[in-house]
Amino acid sequence: MRENSRAHIAHHRGRSPMDRQSVGDRVISVITYIVYAFFAFVCAYPFYYIIINSISANNLSERGKVLFIPKEIHFKNYERMASIPGLMDAAKISVLRTLIGAALTVFIAAFLGYMFTRDTLWKRKLWFRFVSVTMYFNAGVIPWVLSMRNLGLANNFWGYIFPMVVQPFYIILCKTYCESVPRELQDAGEIDGAGTLRIFFSIMLPVIKPILATIAIFAAVNQWNSFQDNLLLMTNRPDLNTLQYVLYQYITQANSLKALVSNTTNASAVMAGLATAATATSIRMSVTVVVVLPVMLIYPFFQRFFTRGIMIGAVKG
Repeated sequence: MRENSRAHIAHHRGRSPMDRQSVGDRVISVITYIVYAFFAFVCAYPFYYIIINSISANNLSERGKVLFIPKEIHFKNYERMASIPGLMDAAKISVLRTLIGAALTVFIAAFLGYMFTRDTLWKRKLWFRFVSVTMYFNAGVIPWVLSMRNLGLANNFWGYIFPMVVQPFYIILCKTYCESVPRELQDAGEIDGAGTLRIFFSIMLPVIKPILATIAIFAAVNQWNSFQDNLLLMTNRPDLNTLQYVLYQYITQANSLKALVSNTTNASAVMAGLATAATATSIRMSVTVVVVLPVMLIYPFFQRFFTRGIMIGAVKG
């Protein structure tokens, strides 16, 4: 009897979890996989659609003939983009504002979030409420533009950086995360003679890396995708235009862009034939790929920090 039981247990251990499920559980699992696969397809297809249309024959893409498989693949669109005046400079400005802006935003959020947990900070609750109240009240676009001009940030690269450095939501996340760190770590540093800054840089920063990585990707994407500040502030500095603002101009003035591309390539697009001649759709698709691709490549490396960082930073205890 004991040998039969052992054989029965060994038989069940050798079976996969799917084999041990009942018929109803299998049906539910299959339905779940189908639903998730459908939503994954819905999320991924727009990006795939843009990519295949940017490398397919432009005349077919213009007529909406490219849906699932690229047709008559070519890369003339990207070759033309490289010769468009100001595009590379705009890309450099976007990279600079993303790197500098995200780094400063993360540092300020981490430092203020940590300081708001320190009992030694004078009137810390008052300052925390002072920062948090800006989440609920906004003066509007016109007062904001006037303030930026009075501060000398109009037609200035730092106009991209300083208005977005202090983000109350990120500060609250860091504050809550710091409160979840055992107080004994800071007490040990104080016993060894470490000051506030030493504790922050040597103890707190290494511990709160998950929330900092989460904030970093959020801040970087926000800086990379922003173009309204370029539209409102950089009125006399075309050399400070960002890639997103150039994309905005290309999408709204696609016909003018087509003429511009033809001129900058010595009319080679016209001579190449309909399959590779620039169209409004091909321009939009190609520029969109260039703008979205960096975010798509960076996001998977930071995704593992999202759940842990947001959950610990959003729930105290």
